[in-house]
Amino acid sequence: METVTVSKDKLGLVISDVEKLVSHFEDLVEDQEQIIKLRLSDIKTGKIKGVSEEELDKYLEKRGVKVA
Repeated sequence: METVTVSKDKLGLVISDVEKLVSHFEDLVEDQEQIIKLRLSDIKTGKIKGVSEEELDKYLEKRGVKVA
């Protein structure tokens, strides 16, 4: 395996970019989690009408929720 030399400045830039990407990913996951909570709340309160559990599962799947 070869050794690669990276200057502190360039390594700092890479680390900064990675930190930004991780932050954006955290925001995305948090937003999706809030959407799921709202959708489940709508189902529980009856705002979303479903004739069967299968229809409710399809509703959630359309919105990106994995239903087991």
